[in-house]
Amino acid sequence: MAKVLVVDDESNLRLVVKKELSRMGHCVETASDGEEAWQIMEEKDFEVILMDINMPRLNGIDLLKRLREKRQNPPEVIMITGYATIESAIESMKLGAYDYLTKPYRIAELAVLVDQAAEKFKLKIDNQRLRAQLERKSPKVPEIVAESIQMKEVIRLVQRVATSDTNVLITGESGTGKELIAQAIHRLSSRSSNAFVDLNCAALQDSLLESELFGYEAGAFSGARGRKLGLFEIADGGTLFLDEIMEMPLTLQSKLLRALETRSFFRVGGIRKVEVNVRLIAATNRDPQKAVAEGTFRPDLLYRINSFEIHIPPLRERVEDIEPLANHLLKRIAGVNPPKVADEAMEALKAYHWPGNVRQLRNCLERAALLADEGVITIRELPPEIVNYSLKTNKETLYQNATSSFALRDVERLQILQALEKTGWHRGKAAEILGISTSTLYRRLREYGFEKKRINKS
Repeated sequence: MAKVLVVDDESNLRLVVKKELSRMGHCVETASDGEEAWQIMEEKDFEVILMDINMPRLNGIDLLKRLREKRQNPPEVIMITGYATIESAIESMKLGAYDYLTKPYRIAELAVLVDQAAEKFKLKIDNQRLRAQLERKSPKVPEIVAESIQMKEVIRLVQRVATSDTNVLITGESGTGKELIAQAIHRLSSRSSNAFVDLNCAALQDSLLESELFGYEAGAFSGARGRKLGLFEIADGGTLFLDEIMEMPLTLQSKLLRALETRSFFRVGGIRKVEVNVRLIAATNRDPQKAVAEGTFRPDLLYRINSFEIHIPPLRERVEDIEPLANHLLKRIAGVNPPKVADEAMEALKAYHWPGNVRQLRNCLERAALLADEGVITIRELPPEIVNYSLKTNKETLYQNATSSFALRDVERLQILQALEKTGWHRGKAAEILGISTSTLYRRLREYGFEKKRINKS
């Protein structure tokens, strides 16, 4: 199916062509002259224009010239002419027309030209999108390491939702790997052969964010010399990943909501609607419900993007993942012969609370790999905050263990004393009450100094 505009001052011919092309599955509109055609093209995009040369107000040659001057990606034009104006048809070919037909012509002949012209236009747009995609091509996604129960559940949810076209919201602290999960969803989906386009909403100013998302037309603002495709268009047929979506300004949230609901939008400075087929995956490190309650995020947009939520737990809550993650990251950092992590250093990594999550772990290992001697990362190569945290944790553990030990001794001492008082300090009977041997009781009496106490009492 192609979007076709038929421009001819002969009303009967316009109606016949529209009827036949519509029957073949094309979407057809008509105009009686060049000026009316231009007004229609200001509001809508077309792939092919069938255009008579001789028309009132604005003829076919002048309309073709205007298209070539003012449109960055003009539609393909098929000129319609009589025998008396073949020279004009040849001139139109020099101006960039796709082809021409002379009256009278057969509908079958016209249909073939329309199909070929539409195919050429689509290839031209696809090439432009492909170039834009290659400029933003993401590196190969690393394997997801998941040993903990929590991350295995995340993987299960990814596999379940990937095969649908449902919008997904990924939540979790910064550095937990939200983009990695988004890429995994895309790779497992039916859209995997098309683009995965990402944008961090917190990284751009409000005005730049809108033009980055939706693109702009020439002259939309100072410095806009030509049309620029937005990320929505580049991601057409694929996946658009919006990271830190809760940082998007409210004015832009309403435009995003409409684009998601209608699958269409207007470029900045444009008046022609652009239609796209995009799956949205969003991510945030904030509490979505809190953002809605504070009035910084629209509840209707949250409902639209949160059809399916996946929460990634912080690294400190999945200690089982730290060792396999460290080994995996070291292979990516150091290649085929990565350094090994000494037991003491690994224990320090496991004890740390990782406020920066996996991103911080990678930075830590990059530093340690550079400092490591003889292929081994010891505790000396770890950052001071990790080593100090480990030492503090160990001291607290030792203190708690010692406190617990002292508490048990006090209880035992009291029980022995009560048994002795009950039996008039008869050691055999006291040992029987306590359920221990007489020799054990004698040893405890010496440890607690009860022998001296009994002598003094006597």
